Amino acid sequence: MIETPYLLFLGDAPDMLAAKVAIGIRDWRPENALGQIRLPGCGADLGLKDMTLTEAREAGVKTVVIGVANRGGVISAAWKEVLIEALEMGFDLASGLHNLLRDEGDLVAAAQTFGGTLHDVRVPTVGYPIANGVKRTGKRCLAVGTDCSVGKMYTAMAMERDMAARGMKTTFRATGQTGILITGHGVPLDAVIADFMAGSIEYLTPDNDADHWDMIEGQGSLFHVSYSGVTMALIHGGQPDALILCHEPTREHMRGLPGYSLPSLEKLRDTVLPIAQVANPGCQVVGISVNTQHMSEGDARAYLAEVEELMGLPATDPYRFGSDKLVDALAAI
Repeated sequence: MIETPYLLFLGDAPDMLAAKVAIGIRDWRPENALGQIRLPGCGADLGLKDMTLTEAREAGVKTVVIGVANRGGVISAAWKEVLIEALEMGFDLASGLHNLLRDEGDLVAAAQTFGGTLHDVRVPTVGYPIANGVKRTGKRCLAVGTDCSVGKMYTAMAMERDMAARGMKTTFRATGQTGILITGHGVPLDAVIADFMAGSIEYLTPDNDADHWDMIEGQGSLFHVSYSGVTMALIHGGQPDALILCHEPTREHMRGLPGYSLPSLEKLRDTVLPIAQVANPGCQVVGISVNTQHMSEGDARAYLAEVEELMGLPATDPYRFGSDKLVDALAAI
């Protein structure tokens, strides 16, 4: 188990999107996020107290969590001085990057010398099966996006929270490093061998009560040429009964792909639904989640009204305005 509380390491993250792991922990487990530590030139700020390692130790921090999700998931050489010092001071390290802590000789040596533990979250710990497509009992909802990092995890977590408050049977199913660090369990889907990705989601969402909803954390986008594979695995392995379309309307291009524009919500709906119905012919698109963080409240509400009129579906920003509309849509199935 990863010991809490955490100091969130932001390193030299160029912007807030690059710090999405830390942001997720701050928003969903604020009691564990005691502070942040940043390198010069860092473009992200969580609004937490900036701490030195000494201040963090005095505050009771147990683990320094790498809260950055950079392209390729690489441990930067520029980070090493702080990470090694943290181990020397008795902290554990946790990371969800593809570049594993345990593969870095200097970090391993420091951990062994000073008794720290290296937690690599993005390592599959189960021998997952190949998907068989057999229908499972229970219900499943998957958030799918027009792009990466548009709020798919926040949508599923907000809905799970609000469903639980209503007394509905529901479980959030983490499929990425942030969700796993928040909840303590899940499948690091993009680190699973391709042939077993869909099977890992079948494993993650087994038979359940007929009225139980698995809220599956979405990943990637069918329209993102870098990360579409994980999305397809979620769609077929998850066999969702319901899809929530997720969108961030202020973006000028796909995340990390300046030459690609975002598809419309209509295009997303018309592309994803036939693919989902391959594995579950009864699948429906039931609502729309819009990430309005860069819009004023008035503009956000006006945009949501336009989307509802255009798509004929309930639309909300579930983190900002609550997910009741989306939960109502699931309850009606």
